[in-house]
Amino acid sequence: MRHARRRIVRRGARLAAVGGLLCGGLMVTHAMASEPSGTSRATGSSAQAAAGTGSELVSRLGTSRTAGSWIASDGRPVVAVTDTAAAAEVKEAGARAKVVRHSMADLKSATASLSSAPRVAGTAWAVDYTKNEVVVQADSTVSSSDWSRMTKLADGIGDSVRMQRTQGTFTTRLNGAQPIFSTGGRCSAGFNVTNGQSEFILTAGHCGPAGSVWFADNQGSKQVGRTVTTAFPGSDFSLVQYDNGQQTTAGANVVAIGGGNGVRITGAADPTVGQRVFRSGSTSGLHDGKVTALNATVNYPEGTVTGLVETTVCAEPGDSGGPLFSEGIALGVTSGGNGDCTSGGTTFFQPVTKALTALGVQLAGQPQASASSPAQASPAPSVSASQGAAVAPGSAAPGAVEPVGTTGDAETLVSRLTNPRNVGPGLLVVAGSLIALVATRYIRTEQDRKAYRRQYSQSWG
Repeated sequence: MRHARRRIVRRGARLAAVGGLLCGGLMVTHAMASEPSGTSRATGSSAQAAAGTGSELVSRLGTSRTAGSWIASDGRPVVAVTDTAAAAEVKEAGARAKVVRHSMADLKSATASLSSAPRVAGTAWAVDYTKNEVVVQADSTVSSSDWSRMTKLADGIGDSVRMQRTQGTFTTRLNGAQPIFSTGGRCSAGFNVTNGQSEFILTAGHCGPAGSVWFADNQGSKQVGRTVTTAFPGSDFSLVQYDNGQQTTAGANVVAIGGGNGVRITGAADPTVGQRVFRSGSTSGLHDGKVTALNATVNYPEGTVTGLVETTVCAEPGDSGGPLFSEGIALGVTSGGNGDCTSGGTTFFQPVTKALTALGVQLAGQPQASASSPAQASPAPSVSASQGAAVAPGSAAPGAVEPVGTTGDAETLVSRLTNPRNVGPGLLVVAGSLIALVATRYIRTEQDRKAYRRQYSQSWG
């Protein structure tokens, strides 16, 4: 199994064509999955244990004495502090301390000043905890005059801000030439979620406004569902309700990673700086990278989004909305970024916990909240003491890798849904009365829709 994991990650395996179906701009994942055995389920994330230690110390010491925390290359939590007394407390708690000049209060004040200035599309900023500074990036679309103006603003704030030019463009633009479609383009599905009564796909908000109808083919004959709630700009998440939405079924919490394998998602949590993470998408497949910053702000051409996770994971058009995860823990859905999976780049993700809370839903396949009470974000599984916190981030894996069912009827269904030449069973009727033709098309469409919905619900994670 360990060899299989390494082989999958090394190849950056491309998902099956259906895998990245819903969304539009940058990323995603999913899979046709059978119910794997319980023995292979992920037990939890060691990174979350280290992150918890760092977060507790930051909360205890306060924003005037600390400046964030992250996971070091050896897996130990590191806390940035502003005085030696705070450093002593950190060391006593078993973490590593780094004395820095600027407190988190200082860094937040700097980002507030940047946010209050006139918006410049093509720019983004986030706090780099490891370097104790706010890094402002400007892509190739930012003019020299805007760059000069922002540089003067940064100089006025002080040495806590560093300006940096970057290649490519920060974008959420849709790619309308690949499967899963709406009138606005294509996206990737993120995670199956439920409110205890109906089931939905959690994906990116920029993929389309409320009311957008999603199909599994480029002919518009295989309807999957409709966007019922969206948040973009500001945030970047949305819900696509399955047609005739019902309660989710077993297997809905498996994320496909290509090569006939998937990862079972066992909970949701916030990522931490330094953590190794994985992203699966319909365009570029499975790729990994590292979390470099939290609470990032990105000024897309369509609007500004805040509170994002900044990573070194690559992504490409069509991957938007796809899942970010590590050790079987859901972390986010793809928002946007620059670059590609050939040259690399920066990719931003909407934190999944914030989206789940705002939407009042929880991950499918998790313990359900009662119908009378709001659903809450699924907590990450606890990490046993034997697992320990000091596990190098580089040793992290997507989660428990399991084979998923992609043969037989499921494979036939996938082939039919992704074949551009399949324009509906009604077109196969070349004779007969008009009434017979309409009746045949209706019956077959309903059958296919129900069959696809069952498969799709069990496939996307």
